[in-house]
Amino acid sequence: MPYKDPCQKQACAIQKCLQANKYVESMCEDVVKEMRRCCATHAANSICCSGFKDTNPTENKTNT
Repeated sequence: MPYKDPCQKQACAIQKCLQANKYVESMCEDVVKEMRRCCATHAANSICCSGFKDTNPTENKTNT
């Protein structure tokens, strides 16, 4: 039986949301939160989480 990534559904939801919203990330905050939640539980078993493991939701925001 082929390997099923436990967070693939959430990763696909992010892509679908971004495409539907012309890649405006702020429109997809809810699906990104779901992905982070999944990765918090399944990071060791999910290839999809490789970009989420060490990121912080506020990491890219600057205080100017």
